[in-house]
Amino acid sequence: MFSNRNNTFFFEKKASRYPPVAIPSRFASLGVINICPCGTEKPLHISRYIVKKVGRFTAGAGRVYYLLETVGIWRRAVYFYSTGLGDTDFYVSLPKALKRMVKTKTVYVCSGCGADSPKWIGKCPSCGQWNTYAEERIAIETAARREIPGLTGLDKAQPVLLRDIAAAGETRIDLKDGELNRVLGGGLVKGSLALIGGEPGIGKSTLVLQTILRLNGLKTLYVSGEESARQLKLRADRIVHASPDCYILSETNLQQIFVHALNIQPDLLIVDSIQTIYSETAESSPGSVTQVRECSASILTYAKESGVPVLLIGHINKEGSIAGPKVLEHIVDTVLQFEGDQHYMYRILRSVKNRFGSTAELGVYEMRQDGLREVSNPSELLLAQNHEGLSGVAIAAAIEGARSFLIETQALVSSAVYGTPQRSATGFDLRRMNMLLAVLEKRAGFKLPQKDVFLNIAGGLKVNDPATDLAVISAVLSSSLDMTIESGVCLSGEVGLSGEIRPVNRIEQRILEAEKLGFGRILIPHNNLKGFNASACKIQIVQVRKVEEAFRQLFG
Repeated sequence: MFSNRNNTFFFEKKASRYPPVAIPSRFASLGVINICPCGTEKPLHISRYIVKKVGRFTAGAGRVYYLLETVGIWRRAVYFYSTGLGDTDFYVSLPKALKRMVKTKTVYVCSGCGADSPKWIGKCPSCGQWNTYAEERIAIETAARREIPGLTGLDKAQPVLLRDIAAAGETRIDLKDGELNRVLGGGLVKGSLALIGGEPGIGKSTLVLQTILRLNGLKTLYVSGEESARQLKLRADRIVHASPDCYILSETNLQQIFVHALNIQPDLLIVDSIQTIYSETAESSPGSVTQVRECSASILTYAKESGVPVLLIGHINKEGSIAGPKVLEHIVDTVLQFEGDQHYMYRILRSVKNRFGSTAELGVYEMRQDGLREVSNPSELLLAQNHEGLSGVAIAAAIEGARSFLIETQALVSSAVYGTPQRSATGFDLRRMNMLLAVLEKRAGFKLPQKDVFLNIAGGLKVNDPATDLAVISAVLSSSLDMTIESGVCLSGEVGLSGEIRPVNRIEQRILEAEKLGFGRILIPHNNLKGFNASACKIQIVQVRKVEEAFRQLFG
């Protein structure tokens, strides 16, 4: 133990390792205490703490003591601060301080939605999932320690009339990546919190690292809880790009991350990944529901108050959704999904949620040895160079977000080996494929009850555009009849349950994309050309009403 007469912390244990330290008053108002040598304001790297609770009490001789319970090198360590405190008073008052330590209790928290219960239950009453409750320890917030409602933060926020709020556009950061900027809605908004998730090894960290290495003149802090600084250096050397203002930090303690962020003052903060970060204010292990919720809420507060955009990288569970509580997706501003098959070279970046842009945008990347390359025209890469003479192949004009591209739809129909025919679809909704097969059997008269049907979208893509329906049933029928579709034909149209070809949106964009890639004919729904001058196009446009008409155009 040691003491100093003015502005001194008294360490509960291991005090002999550090000299007496002074606290700069300018840090106290921020809620962050940087332990500094006496008479200086240069913080020591080893002794930084976040203040959790400040108490004030009086003891013998009328002296006033200030109790700071902090989280730092020692969990819930207790320190004293006073302007006139001697060694004798320090030893006498220490047992009183130890009684103020945080108490914990055991609760059971649902890993799916974050609901808690005092005892274990099989089925969660909130989300309906089974066997999702896990035991966790949380701190008990007593009445003496709880902040008084209505009196906290009055100097931070006040109600303002709507008409008095200045309407200004969001300030966005150009990430020097056309695909990522498009999905984000034009760039990363300052003060926003974005979350990107995907399968392990899909390329999330590579995408983020190569993006920030392009940002010359922008100070970035990359916090990695999964990789060491040496591993990140090796990856950065492979990507080739080099930014002089990129800081690397291998840390999992959230409080230490905030201290480094306050010292560096970055323009962009990256956290990889949120499931590896832990806060010492929560008793559970990293990656648990409590830790993910507490860490994400603290990072959100930092982003909104400092104006620094934060990009989180998250894991996904076996169902394909973001791992952790659903509240994680609710509190962030943007949720991006990075998907694709690891056996293919293409990666798709989708926007699931975006408060500052459209969720219909799509980004396409190609995985290479030196990182991810933007694919500005995916149609040329997704189409086979020569499929002439092959049955079961049809080209569809699809729309994803603001871009149109042509995809290759492959189907294989064979006799069923077992009693029950197989139905399999890769990159396409299996239930919708079964519906189209029923329409093909009922409306077109082609029987497929004892046939195995396999459908594949080439390139490892996942397509949700209903305009690909006409190409799907055409590929299935082509494989069943073993008849090829002319190589210069493109298809676009939604198939209804009565066998009609329904109009699709943005048909002119689909036609122009097919014409640009050299297709000579395109089949589209009838009366889908309102307001479009088809005479200016060199491609032949064929309008069809029902699937029977489309089949006659394709197979004669």
